[in-house]
Amino acid sequence: MGSDSNRSVTLEPVVVGTGPVSPADVVRVARQGAPVRLAEEALAAMRESRERIEALAADPRPVYGVSTGFGALAVRHIPQESRKQLQRSLIRSHAAGSGAEVEREVVRALMLLRLSTLATGRTGVRPVVAETYAALLSAGITPVVHEYGSLGCSGDLAPLAHVALAVIGEGTARDASGTAMPAAQALAAAGIAPVELAEKEGLALINGTDGMLGMLLLACHDLRALLRLADVTAAMSVEGLLGTDKVFAADLQALRPQPGQAVAAANMTRLLADSAIVASHATPDCTVVQDAYSLRCAPQVAGGARDTLAHAERVAGYELASAVDNPVVTLDGRVESNGNFHGAPVAYVLDFLAIVVADVASISERRTDRFLDKARNHGLPPFLADDPGVDSGHMIAQYTQAALVSELKRLAAPASVDSIPSSAMQEDHVSMGWSAARKLRRAIDGLTRVLAIEALTAARALDLRAPLTPSPATAAVRDALRTRVPGPGPDRHLAPEIEAAVNLAASGALLAAAESIVGPLD
Repeated sequence: MGSDSNRSVTLEPVVVGTGPVSPADVVRVARQGAPVRLAEEALAAMRESRERIEALAADPRPVYGVSTGFGALAVRHIPQESRKQLQRSLIRSHAAGSGAEVEREVVRALMLLRLSTLATGRTGVRPVVAETYAALLSAGITPVVHEYGSLGCSGDLAPLAHVALAVIGEGTARDASGTAMPAAQALAAAGIAPVELAEKEGLALINGTDGMLGMLLLACHDLRALLRLADVTAAMSVEGLLGTDKVFAADLQALRPQPGQAVAAANMTRLLADSAIVASHATPDCTVVQDAYSLRCAPQVAGGARDTLAHAERVAGYELASAVDNPVVTLDGRVESNGNFHGAPVAYVLDFLAIVVADVASISERRTDRFLDKARNHGLPPFLADDPGVDSGHMIAQYTQAALVSELKRLAAPASVDSIPSSAMQEDHVSMGWSAARKLRRAIDGLTRVLAIEALTAARALDLRAPLTPSPATAAVRDALRTRVPGPGPDRHLAPEIEAAVNLAASGALLAAAESIVGPLD
């Protein structure tokens, strides 16, 4: 989901001022490779606050972050001649990440968010520092950051330090083509001079929640689309399993005024409109009294997920509007220590979303399972097989879903309830927000796969209901799948078909097919 250097040249730049960047800005920079430039108001704010830092640096009295060590070493006053070395040492020592390389989109998101905080003027860095971050983003240079190293307090220290290491011309980075090389070489090729950090600047580059926030914003963007897709796949399953759409009526939903539930039910009503399959059994002699919960309660689950997502987006909005650093330069010129780097607010909603993702996937898997059971699928062949016994149909596709859902349940265990003290007990309670964000990214991928398998199975069932025809909207989704996956027939190699469905789900093609008929879903 990254970008290439040629495409980034043609994109409109994201302008970073003293106010927050938007979630859409983060997605544009992270995934589309949009360039970045600083507004003049941001440069002016940084120049002003830097004057205050330089005045304190000349003061013989120690000031934390300006003329002292850090963390548990804050008691030591650092003489002026050693302070540039202090900044280099801080970045080198804190760039202690380990494990797999973090995705390019995550690194670009955290770089933009750190730049946004620098641009507020509350961190006391010189404009050249922020301008260098903007230059790296615009040139498509991505420092190599590793999976492990952040406890989510004092912010995402190790990941941010790996980025800062590249800014000072050390460590490893990837250029716009994705080639890994020494950061100094990547900067030189782009005509960017490494920064020699001055007082306070090293600390300002690593004291932030930018990694976990960036991953939260990308997850919210993806999950909003996936919840609409969940309404699509649920509607396909209701239809294919001869369920009723009457339970989604607006007056019934209004008896329980949960906002997300009403949205999901309205979506499903629109998706099922004009279905000959639904109409075929909406008669007085229908013997089915009630549908199973996985069908009847789909709006309640997807709706609760929407409301949780809305809460997470509010928290993300507050964090986007924050200037997270320690110490900070206040509007009246004071330099004050604080605890705003603690990632708890972000960590909580990251964990909350992992719970939501697991449950939306769980109810999807239950619907798929009903299609495969002859006792519950209302006349369809066992496992939707062409020749049951000779063929296994979609039997093992449901196994794959079940394995994914089991993994999602494990990923739903909260990271934010854990805390391992660090820094000689100075940092004795941490948020683990980075860990919460990493597992949420894995969960989003899992949900995409589960919904894709439900769509694949439901589409097969809709075909098997012929000559009855599905609704125009669900038929469009079925037809989108048929561009990549053939219809019912003898067993074929199933894994490539599942992967094709996953790609269609992840790209937004399945959702777009439904919306081409009913218009944008909410």
